[in-house]
Amino acid sequence: METTIWTFSLNVPFATWAAIYDSEDVAKMHEAVGIKSIFRGISKDDPSKICAIQQAPIGVAQKIFEDNKEMIRSSGHIIESTVIRAYSDH
Repeated sequence: METTIWTFSLNVPFATWAAIYDSEDVAKMHEAVGIKSIFRGISKDDPSKICAIQQAPIGVAQKIFEDNKEMIRSSGHIIESTVIRAYSDH
């Protein structure tokens, strides 16, 4: 299992992005590949900065990100701002 911490910027309000991230379609996509969303929230200092934490089998979260960049971009996520940190339990 791997825990992935994503930080990135938005070009839309957080509520707009969160509505897409929390949507049934995204939940089904995550469930189908074993991704569990642990947290998503805004920076206390800058509401355009986001942190999202997910757990999934090793490599799965980053593969979904790579395979779906255009859909992710359309949610307001600024792809070029993304910083990914992955942690393993072994």
